[in-house]
Amino acid sequence: MKISKAGIIYNVEHEPAQTVATELENMLAKRGIPQITLYKISGKKQKPEIETDIDIAFIVGGDGTFLGSARYLAPHGIPLLGINTGRLGFLSQLKPADMEKGVDKIINNDYEIEERLMIKSEYGTALNDIVIKGGEVSRTAQLFLYINGRHVCDYLADGLIISTPTGSTAYTLSAGGPVVVPELEAFVIVPICPHSLTTRPIVIPSDEKIEVRVKINSDFIYITHDGQENLEADSTKTILITKNDYKAKLIHLKNDDNGFYSILREKLHWGISPFN
Repeated sequence: MKISKAGIIYNVEHEPAQTVATELENMLAKRGIPQITLYKISGKKQKPEIETDIDIAFIVGGDGTFLGSARYLAPHGIPLLGINTGRLGFLSQLKPADMEKGVDKIINNDYEIEERLMIKSEYGTALNDIVIKGGEVSRTAQLFLYINGRHVCDYLADGLIISTPTGSTAYTLSAGGPVVVPELEAFVIVPICPHSLTTRPIVIPSDEKIEVRVKINSDFIYITHDGQENLEADSTKTILITKNDYKAKLIHLKNDDNGFYSILREKLHWGISPFN
C-alpha cells in the first residue's frame, strides 16, 4: 500500500497520547509521507471528524478510542493501526516504545489486513457488541430471542449482549461468554445476570437474523453500541440485529509475537499456569 495521506487520531484525555501522536507524525514525515493530519478527540464517546480519503489511520489511545474511530472509518475501507496509551489496549498492535519498528513495517508493507466482522441494528453499528437493557435501573426484564423468525429462548435478565468475535473478549467475556477467534463468522449471544441456573450463551452463524423483544414496565429500553452510543428505543419495538454490510480493516504486523493467542496470554493472562 502506497501511503500518500495518513491520519493520526489521538485522545486528549490520555495524558501521553498527544506526545506519542507528535512523535509518530515526525516518524512518518522523516519516512517521506507527504501529507499527515492530526485529529484530536476528547473522550471515547466523541464522534471523530476525520477526512475519509486518508490511506491509513493511526489510532493513539485505548480500546475506546479505537472502537469509536473504527465505527466512523470502517464504511470507507480505511486500514486501522492502534497504538496503545490506555489500559488494556486489546485492539492495538503497538506500544509507544515499539512505534518506530512498527512504522518501518508499515512503510515496507510488512503487514497483513485482518477484516473484522461488524454488527448493526437500526440504531447504529458496532465492532464489539450491541447491548439491550431494560429502561428501569436495577430491574430485570423479560427478553425474547428469535433467530430467523423462530422463537429460540426466553430470558429473565438484566439485559442481552449480542457480540462479534472481536467483542468476545470484552463485555461478553465478563458476562460469562466464550472467547471466539476473530476469523470466525459468528455472533455470540449472552444474557446479563440471568435469573436462571440453565441459561447459557449461544454462538450462531453471522448470516442469521436476530430479533429481540422486551417486556418491561417501562416505555423505553436502552440500546448501546460498543459501550459508547447509548440510545433509548420504544420498549414495544422488536430490535433487529444483523451483520453489517462492511467490515473493519485492522492492520496486523507480520513476524511479531502479536497474534490473537499471544495477546490473550499477555493482556488477559489466559492459559497461564498458576504454578509459574
